[in-house]
Amino acid sequence: MSDALQTYLADHLAGAVHAIELLKNLQDKYRGETLGQFAAGLLPAIEADKTTLEDLAKQIGGGPSTVKDAISWAGERLSRLKLRHDDEESLGTFQAFEFLSLGIQGKLALWRGLAIVAADENRLQGPDYNTLARRAREQYEAVEQKRLELAPKAFRSRQ
Repeated sequence: MSDALQTYLADHLAGAVHAIELLKNLQDKYRGETLGQFAAGLLPAIEADKTTLEDLAKQIGGGPSTVKDAISWAGERLSRLKLRHDDEESLGTFQAFEFLSLGIQGKLALWRGLAIVAADENRLQGPDYNTLARRAREQYEAVEQKRLELAPKAFRSRQ
């Protein structure tokens, strides 16, 4: 079980790296604007969740995967070409928030799954999975609200 658990946590850590880099990019791109402030406000919570994941990975005898983290970091950089956050009304900005929204749903699934496994796996003891899941739901609601605010702008016909 530990190999599967290590792989699972490493995968989620790579996703967290991607999300953090994306948020940093949005924060910088929209500095002084609402979207930049939103990204800056969300970033500490996502970083805290990543730290919790890193701690869990260490507890089970694993850790972040340097290869997966590097691929995730590079993938985020490459995604900038496609997502092109030219302005708040771009499809790329909308898709960046959609990525965040989906990623946070994955994190919620992670916390829920680990809560069940922790009952039989002592190495997963420690974190309050209910609190982590609640925080993920709150993050999701905030990101999803922002994503839906961006949808009409992203899909408006520009003639």
